[in-house]
Amino acid sequence: MTGSKAKSDLHRYLQAARDALLWKLDGLGEYDVRRPLTPTGTNLLGLVKHASGVEIGYFGDSFGRPFPGAPQWSSADAEPNSDMWATPEESREEIVGLYHRVWRHADATITDLPLDAPGQVPWWPGERGRVTLHQLLVHVIADLQRHAGHADIVRELVDGTVGMRKDNNSMPTDDRAYWSDYRHRLEEAARRAGRDSQGAVDPT
Repeated sequence: MTGSKAKSDLHRYLQAARDALLWKLDGLGEYDVRRPLTPTGTNLLGLVKHASGVEIGYFGDSFGRPFPGAPQWSSADAEPNSDMWATPEESREEIVGLYHRVWRHADATITDLPLDAPGQVPWWPGERGRVTLHQLLVHVIADLQRHAGHADIVRELVDGTVGMRKDNNSMPTDDRAYWSDYRHRLEEAARRAGRDSQGAVDPT
């Protein structure tokens, strides 16, 4: 595989993760894109904001190509977790617009540099911080796809919407009755397994 083909493939998977995160905001009001739905506060707009900071750091700072006008919350001295939620003063349009600008900046780095271009991740210790563009593309794809999975679950908790992307939800059916029966079946299987494990005798 040529370097250009490998880069093209990696870039495509990166963009798929970006698009998945933004799609999960579609059709929701301000409260629902911001509401924390896990004990650690995971929320949809915060995931997008965090993804912006990820790309600012890995495709900007790590290659000496700082993002112009980087927000304070993306700096090393920012309040912990300030990149994981949106304040009332930060609009959805502002955060999504920032992410689009970050894409363009990151895409310029990806286009301009070869896959073996050396970089330095300032917050990774020692030799681990010495990286290549190829390594960071793989790292960021893995990170964003992980957060896209978080967004899948959070969006389902908000309003039941599921799926991998707008034109292909990758689900076997949209029949709500099917999913209700399916979930009931899984619940019963889990309860039975729990009862069986409690009553099992250790043969040793």
